[in-house]
Amino acid sequence: MYLKHLSINGFKSFAKKGELEFSSAITSIVGPNGSGKSNVAESFRFVLGEQAPSRMRGKKGEDLIWGGSDALARGNRASVAVTLDNETRVFPIDFDEIVLERVVHRDGANEYLINGSQVRLKDVQELLAAANIGPSGHHIISQGEADRILSATPKERREMIEDALGLKVYQFKKTEASRKLDKTRENIDKVESLRREVAPHLRFLEKQMKKIERAVELREQLRQLYAEYLKREDTYLAFHQDRLERERNSLKKELEEKEQALANAKAVLAKEGSGENRAELIEAENTLTEARRTKQDIVREVATLEGQLSFLERRIKTARERNNVDDKLQISYVELDKVVTSLEWEVEKATKSDDVSILRRTLKDVVHTLRQFLSRTIEQGGRSSTAEEEREYEDLTNKKTELDRRLMAATKDEAAAEEHHRDIRVKIENNESEGRAAEREVFRLGAEKRECENVFSRLEYEYNAIMRDRDEFKRELQEAVILIGRGAADYFKLEIAGEIVSEDRTRQIERRRELEKLKIRLEEQGGGGEEIEKEYKGVKERDDFLVREVADLRLSVEKLEQLIAELNTELDGRFSAGIDKISLEFNRFFTLMFGGGGAELNKVKVVKRRRTAISDDDELLDDTAESEEKAEEGIEIGVKLPNKRVKGLEMLSGGERALTSIALIFAMSQVNPPLFVILDETDAALDEANSRRYGDMIEALSKRSQLILITHNRETMSRAGILYGVTMGGDGVSKLLSVRLDQALAVAK
Repeated sequence: MYLKHLSINGFKSFAKKGELEFSSAITSIVGPNGSGKSNVAESFRFVLGEQAPSRMRGKKGEDLIWGGSDALARGNRASVAVTLDNETRVFPIDFDEIVLERVVHRDGANEYLINGSQVRLKDVQELLAAANIGPSGHHIISQGEADRILSATPKERREMIEDALGLKVYQFKKTEASRKLDKTRENIDKVESLRREVAPHLRFLEKQMKKIERAVELREQLRQLYAEYLKREDTYLAFHQDRLERERNSLKKELEEKEQALANAKAVLAKEGSGENRAELIEAENTLTEARRTKQDIVREVATLEGQLSFLERRIKTARERNNVDDKLQISYVELDKVVTSLEWEVEKATKSDDVSILRRTLKDVVHTLRQFLSRTIEQGGRSSTAEEEREYEDLTNKKTELDRRLMAATKDEAAAEEHHRDIRVKIENNESEGRAAEREVFRLGAEKRECENVFSRLEYEYNAIMRDRDEFKRELQEAVILIGRGAADYFKLEIAGEIVSEDRTRQIERRRELEKLKIRLEEQGGGGEEIEKEYKGVKERDDFLVREVADLRLSVEKLEQLIAELNTELDGRFSAGIDKISLEFNRFFTLMFGGGGAELNKVKVVKRRRTAISDDDELLDDTAESEEKAEEGIEIGVKLPNKRVKGLEMLSGGERALTSIALIFAMSQVNPPLFVILDETDAALDEANSRRYGDMIEALSKRSQLILITHNRETMSRAGILYGVTMGGDGVSKLLSVRLDQALAVAK
C-alpha cells in the first residue's frame, strides 16, 4: 500500500484534527449529505498541490480554512498531511516514507513541506509527477466530475489521457524547456540590444585604434630615421668641432707669435730711422690693423645674429606647422624624467672621456638642453604661440641691418686703410732702398699676420656655424626623447657603414626634412593613446563577452529546440501506443458495463481558427478575415450501445453517460495503474445491476491500485476493507468514525 495515512486539521469542515489510515486495498468513506465526506477527496487535491480553489469548491484560499460556527471560533490556518510508502523508491527521494504537508494561512500564504523540510511547489509537483500523481489527474474524480472527460474538448481529453499515461513528467520537461527557450530568446534580444548600444562607440574606438596603430608605425619609422640622423649629426659635429677647436687654437697661437714678431720688427724699424715716412707707415699699419679688427668683430656679430635668426626662423616655421594640427601637448612628469635621463646619459658619456674639450662641450650642452626644456614647457601650455619669437626675430633683423651697415662702413674703412698703407709703402720704397732688412721684415710679418687673421676669421665663422648646429642637435635630441621615449638616446649604439664626417651636408638636410614630415604626420594622429587603448580594450572585451554570450545562448536555443523536438517525439510515440491500449481496455469495460456494444478512442486533428483585423491597405469589403493556426491533435470518443442506434455522446442518457465515463476512467487506470485512485460518488447514478458490475470492476482495479471510495452505494461499500463514516454535529464540525469490515464480520459471527 503506497497510501498509508492522511491527516486533516482545520481544512474546511474538519475544524479539529482528523486522521485516516489506509491499510486496505479498498477504503470507503460514507456519510449523509452535507457531512463533509467530499472534503476528504478535496483534501487530497489540496495536499497534492492543487492551485485552483474552484476545484476544491472555493473562491480563494481563505475559503479552505475552517470558517467558524456558533460553537467554535474560526481557524487561522489549515493543514493536510499525507504519508506515502517509498520502500520501492517509486518516488525519486532517498526515504522509505514520505510525508507531504501543505499549510494555507488566512492571508493566502502557502507552505509546502516534505518530511518536515520546507520546499517549493515545483519540488512537490516534480516529486509526484515521477510517480504519475497530480492534484487534478484521472486518479482523483471528485463529485460531479465523472462526466468531465465526456464533456471535455478533444484537446482537453488528450491532456487527461496524457496524464493517465504518466506523460506528465514529459509535459513538465517540455514546459520547462519551452520556458527556458523563451527566456533564452529574450536574453538573446537583450544581449544583442546591448551590442547594438555599444557598437557605435566601439566603431569610434576602432577608428581611434587604427590611428594609434598608424602612430606606432610612424613612431617606429621616426625612431629608425632619428637614430640614423642623430648618429650622423653627432659624429659629424663632434669631429668638426674638435677639428676647428684644434685649428683655432693653433692659429691663435701662431697669430700671437706673428703679432709679437711684427711688434719687434716695428721697434727695430723705429730705431733704424725716424723719418716722417716711417712714422706714417707705422701709423698706417696701426690704422689698418684697427680697421681689420673692427671689421672682424662686426663679422663675428653678424655670424652670431645669422645663427640666431636661422634658429628662430626654424622655430617659427615648426610652430606654425604644428598649429595647423589640433594637438594638445602637455608636459608631465614623464617628459621631465626623459629630460633627466637624457642629461644623465650625456654626463655619463662625457665622464668616460679624458678630453677636456669634450667635458667643456658637454657642460654647454647640458645648460642648453635645460634652457630648451624650460622654453618648451612655456610654449606647450596650450597651442604654440609664435608672437614672442616673431618679435624677437624682428628685433634681431633690425640689429642685423644695422650691423650690415656698420660692416659696409668697416669694409670701406679697411679698404681705405689698405690703400693708404699701400701708398705710404710705395712712397717709402720709391724714396729709400728696398734692401733694408727691417722694412722687409715688417712688410713680410704684416702680410703673414693679415693672412692668419683672414684664416682665423674663416675658422671662427665655421666654428660658430658648428656650434649653432650643435645647439640645434641638442634640441632635436630632446624632442626625439619626448616623441619616441628614452630609446632615442641609444642612437650612439647604431653602426653606420661608410664615411660620415665627409658626407655632403645636403643629404643630412634631406633627412631632417623627412623627420619634420614624419613628426607632423605623427601629430596629426592625435594623442591620448594610452587612455584610448585602455578604453578600447575594456569595450572590446565587453563586446567579445557579449558575442560569446550570444553564441552560448544560440547554442542553448538549438539544444532546447532539439530537446523539445525529442520530447514531442517521445510524447507522440508513447501517446499513440497508450491510446491503442486504453481503447482496447475501454471497449472491454464498456462491453462489461452495457452487456454488449462497443467503444473506442480516435485521434483527430482540430484546426483552431481566429478572426484577425484587416489593415486599411487591404482592399476587402469586410474588415475581418479568418486565419488558420497550427492544427492540434485531440481525442474523440466513439460509442455503440447494444440494441440502439446512437451517434455521438450527446444522445446518451444520464446513466449511460455515467457508465461510459466510468468505463473510460477504469480503462485509463488499467493501462497505467496509479498508486491510488479516489472516486467521489461516481456510482451515484447506477442501478442495482450496474452497481454489481461496478463493484466487480472495483475489485479488479484494486489489485493494481489502492482505492478510496466516497459512496452511498451499499454494493460499493460491501467491497471495502475499511469503512470510514463522516458525521457532523450541531457545531458544524466533521468527525470521523472507522470500522474494519473483516474484524466487524468476525465479531458478528
